[in-house]
Amino acid sequence: MRIIVAKDYDDMSRKAANIMAAQIINKPDCVLGLATGSTPIGLYKNLIKGYEDGDLDFSAVKTVNLDEYRGLPKENDQSYYYFMHDNLFDHVNIDPANTHLPDGTEPDSAKACSEYEKTIASVGGQDIQLLGLGHDGHIGFNEPCDEFVQETQCVDLTEMTIEANKRFFASADDVPKQAYTMGIGTIMKAKKILVVVSGADKADIVKASFCGPVTPQVPASILQFHPDVTVVLDEAAAAKIK
Repeated sequence: MRIIVAKDYDDMSRKAANIMAAQIINKPDCVLGLATGSTPIGLYKNLIKGYEDGDLDFSAVKTVNLDEYRGLPKENDQSYYYFMHDNLFDHVNIDPANTHLPDGTEPDSAKACSEYEKTIASVGGQDIQLLGLGHDGHIGFNEPCDEFVQETQCVDLTEMTIEANKRFFASADDVPKQAYTMGIGTIMKAKKILVVVSGADKADIVKASFCGPVTPQVPASILQFHPDVTVVLDEAAAAKIK
């Protein structure tokens, strides 16, 4: 595991974007595993700038996203489909047919999860998987539990996750209570993993995830076993690790 400490959020975003950009330049038809949430937005802005400056070409790139809320239509401005188009896809020359997310509108959870696993396999798996880090150590929507779930699953969101996400909705009651998410095993199959973390409120879980014991109670701790992980932190998030 390689840990890079950046000065602040903007520096973290630039450093992480450089890693993602290098993947695109070195393999123009690569498969990017993408994430949502507030932390990756700066990274995406840097990738858009790279495209606008003529340094990046997304025309052959394929993407698979970590997760999607169950029950939200694509046009809902809180769906991750909407988020990805708003924050990246609509601003670069990527083919929409090459972008993939779990189908949150599929009511049959077993079908939605099975079909998404097939989609990921059909594009060859992720060359690099981008991750954020939840306050309880979740990656994707893989919450603390008794075992590491292998494949795409339908999960009940914890109260902590609902609380963290309610700022994006009119009220906590409007936050979806379930999501489809890549399983830990699917994430771990990525050739490379890039984790971005920002803020002093993440310092404790950074220490637990990357310096503590590997346990499904801290889902991100499994990343210690992956052969190619880069974690980019700002100084505040890195405050409790050496």
